[in-house]
This record gives sequence, structure tokens and C-alpha cells, in this order.
Amino acid sequence: MTEAPGMTVGAAVACMGAAVWLLAERDGTARRARLLLAEGGPVGKGPPGWTRTAGELRRVRGRLRAEWWSAVAGLVLAVLGASVLPLVLGAAGVPLLRRARLAGRARRDRERRTDAVIALCGALGGEVRAGRQPGEALLRAARDCGGLADAQSTVLAAARFGGDVPDTLATAARQPGAEGLRGLAACWRVAVDQGAGLADGLDRLAAALRAERDQQCDLRAQLAGARATAVMLAGLPALGLLIGTALGADPLHVLLHTGAGLGCLAAGGVLEGLGLWWVRRIVRGAEAAA
Repeated sequence: MTEAPGMTVGAAVACMGAAVWLLAERDGTARRARLLLAEGGPVGKGPPGWTRTAGELRRVRGRLRAEWWSAVAGLVLAVLGASVLPLVLGAAGVPLLRRARLAGRARRDRERRTDAVIALCGALGGEVRAGRQPGEALLRAARDCGGLADAQSTVLAAARFGGDVPDTLATAARQPGAEGLRGLAACWRVAVDQGAGLADGLDRLAAALRAERDQQCDLRAQLAGARATAVMLAGLPALGLLIGTALGADPLHVLLHTGAGLGCLAAGGVLEGLGLWWVRRIVRGAEAAA
């Protein structure tokens, strides 16, 4: 029985990758041993071969954005399947993955800003209870814990020189995750106009923001199972390709070089996209309802 060309190329690539990885690990282990056993003497640089190559590969991997791995995977599949279609699909997945990465970064920034606003309210309440004036208390609290993000210089200038602090706080609240600053602006305005206790209002505001944050965390934890299930189901076709290749069926040739395979690939891609979109819509609807 003759061996399929795709399997031969795949086996060669796998063997080369395993050899590079093992040699890099061996050189790294030897260098760590020299560093541990050296007693103040100069440590040799070692052979410049595989260590330098492994270092360059790690550097490239660190600089390569997550979305570009889609193009890399498409290139590998294009070589193994002897078709340009995987390369085109991998390149098409780059903007989608970049959008997902940027959305995740924006969500993390929003969560950090929310935590900083809660910390600012708590620190400001403590400074006011310590007997400091609101303007001075805001200067110290913002310097210690932040929470104003890009609008910090504007708000602190208003607090230092007698400007309209509530208005600048309301403007700063337009940043994603800083919506709690609207409550801080309301507490500040009520305390200045009507002489109400600013510290008590800040304590209640911090408690309300903390409860809202905890509710969002609980909801995210409950939705984590749905997201994990969607990711697992999305990865099943790749697992099927690996199993088929291991059994010698050459599924890449069937999918990329036959009419029935191209039809199955197109239908599977459409159903995969619809499934991911539907799960994302359900998750977003749950988050919006909460």
C-alpha cells in the first residue's frame, strides 16, 4: 500500500518540528545547569546553533499576533493538501480573529477601569472621613488608585483650581467602564449644593458599583460553560480531520480536490459560522438582559 503524499509531507514536518523542539530544550537545560553550577565565574555562551534558532523562534512567536496564526495554519494546510484554498481561508480569518482579540482587550480594559472607579470611590470616601476637603481628597485618591483614566488631568485641574468638578466627572464617565463616575458626580453636586455628607454617599455608591460588578462576574461565570461548549463543538471538525488522517483516509485530498468534498467543506463552513454566531447572540442577549 503506497503512502499518501500529504501524509509523507506531514510526517516530515512533524519530525522536523519535534527535532527542533527537543534540541532547543536540551540546549536550554544545559545552559540552566551551567548557570546554577557556575560560582561567580564567567558562563560560556554555548554553541550558537540551535540555541540561537530557538531564541529567534520564541521571539517571532512573541511578536506574532494571535490572528496571524490563522494564516500560518492555512499555509500549513495548503502545503499538506496541495491546494491554495486553505491559505485563502486562513487569510480571510485574520480580520475576524483580530476583531475578536481587540474586543477582548476592550472588555479587559473596561473591567479594569470599573475596578479603578470602585477603588477611587472607596479611597475618596476614606479621605473625606479623615477630614480633608473634597478637592484635596480627590487629588490624593486619584493619585493613589487612579480611576479617572484619560480624563484624570482634566478632573484634577478642576479640583485644584476650583473648576466644575461634577461636569468634568460626567465627561470622564463617557469612557467605557467608567460609568460609575456619573454617580460620583451626582454625589459631589449634592454634597456641594445641599451640604449633604459626601462620605456616606460615596460609601453607598461604592457598594452599589461593587454589587453590579459581582453580578456581572457571576453572569460571566455562568456563561463560561456555553462558551466552552461552543469552542469545543467548533473544534470537532479539526479533530475529525486528524482522526481521518491517522486512519489513512487522506481527508484533505477529499475535501480540497473532489466536488463532493468541496460541497461538504462549504456547507460545513456555513453551518460552523451560523452556530458560532447564534451562540454569540445568545450570550450577548443574556448579558444585555442582566
